[in-house]
Amino acid sequence: MTAALVLVERPRDGLAVVTLNRPEAMNALSTALRREIVAAFQALCADPTARVVVLTGAGRGFCAGLDLREIGADASKVVSEAADDPVAAVLAFTGPVIGAINGVAITGGLELALACDVRIASETARFADTHGRVGVMPGWGLSQKLSRMIGLPRAKEMAFTGNFVPAAKAEAWGLVNRVVSGEELMSEALALADDMLSLDPAMLPKYKALIDDGYALPFGEALALEAARANEHNNALSSGDLGARREAVVARGRVQT
Repeated sequence: MTAALVLVERPRDGLAVVTLNRPEAMNALSTALRREIVAAFQALCADPTARVVVLTGAGRGFCAGLDLREIGADASKVVSEAADDPVAAVLAFTGPVIGAINGVAITGGLELALACDVRIASETARFADTHGRVGVMPGWGLSQKLSRMIGLPRAKEMAFTGNFVPAAKAEAWGLVNRVVSGEELMSEALALADDMLSLDPAMLPKYKALIDDGYALPFGEALALEAARANEHNNALSSGDLGARREAVVARGRVQT
């Protein structure tokens, strides 16, 4: 029996762990793998009990990008439709997605990592944009997202050289939130997921949408968007809601009493 190319585990309420499962190919994005990623995230989007996702790779790599052996000389296989666009599928999930980057994240794999809301990297993780080396133009957002994340000169250095950026430099550049040992990677990602799951269930997707939607706008428009959504949300709250939520925050030790 052929092993699933994407493994989905539900270790506890609210949490899903999605693992790319082509370790023999460093989780390179074959058409079949891309389609299974899309199917997995579509299922999670339709599941109201799935609130936070941890995305990682099996074996030594997070994702080595498009499967160039499969593509061969057929350039049409580079073009993604909705059914095999893994980045769009990850972005469609309304809750936080934590990337547990356990190894190389190259080109399409880097784009998949950038689709995550938060990235934790192992010490062996490395990042590279090799689009220029293989002659394929990025189509999943890399050319625009990376420069906004790490700055234009650094993004251009990655794009124009194809060189690898090791985990420590990626952290210094702001490409990942933090670097931990390989043994600690999943426990760190799961602990962060638990912190996110402690938020009010209705608040988490709304706050993510506010941040993402505002980030795509000019600053003045983003402030207006925040004001409008704050008024809509906060006017619907009752004093009882606020009191109960404050008590929950105090119980977790998040504020001083």
